[in-house]
Amino acid sequence: MDGTLLEGDGSVPDGLWPLLDRLEGRGILFAPASGRQYATLAAMFGARPGMPFIAENGTFVVRDGATLSASVIDPGFVARTVTLLRRLARAGRDLGAVLCGTRTAYIERSDEPFRDAVAPYYRSNEVVADLTGVQDDIIKIAVYDFGDAETGALPALEAGAEGHKVTLSTPHWLDVSNADATKGRALAALQKALGIPASRTAVFGDYLNDLDMLEHAGLSFAMANGHPDLIGRARFIAPANTDHGVITTLNRLLEATRPGDEDGS
Repeated sequence: MDGTLLEGDGSVPDGLWPLLDRLEGRGILFAPASGRQYATLAAMFGARPGMPFIAENGTFVVRDGATLSASVIDPGFVARTVTLLRRLARAGRDLGAVLCGTRTAYIERSDEPFRDAVAPYYRSNEVVADLTGVQDDIIKIAVYDFGDAETGALPALEAGAEGHKVTLSTPHWLDVSNADATKGRALAALQKALGIPASRTAVFGDYLNDLDMLEHAGLSFAMANGHPDLIGRARFIAPANTDHGVITTLNRLLEATRPGDEDGS
């Protein structure tokens, strides 16, 4: 989403809405895949029947309000990670945690700068006194590091991962999830459920949390503004998000194919 589809200010480009109508008219599904929570994505795209959402970096997949998959993290590990993050904060690291549940998101840091960082991604959130006391199925632990996350919180989280996966989503956001929960695995499960092969799938991405999606698409696009590792793995490069690369590329693909030929051949 950010750095891929959305404008530089985080808004949805006006050109997306007529594109979605064109895609629906051709029987093509558009599936937002994001680190954002499902409630945030649903609010951004509205009620479009049949639209699947790959939320929380692949840990939560929803279509038409029904949960297709949820990768729940062990509560004991969640508590230990919260304790680790508190220790980093006491040592001077400026960061905050978001526990991403199937019902809502939970935070205990409530200052305005942190809430401003959280709001675009977690529309539905609740401030609690103690994150270790949350009663919900936690599918992801998101960490916002006000400094450089890659050199800041990332090494400590990786050291305490206990076999879980730590993903750098943006220069400031880190996600901790079950090792088998990725956008790529979520996409593969969605393809299987809907009977759609990889050869009839196009994927766009800009950052490292998009890497494994490329393996499940006949047409894989890295944004021109994307991470070098992603650009090196994708089959094609699309214009930058600020140049509406996703919209431009999909419109060109629609113009270049006849109905029923959207398999990239």
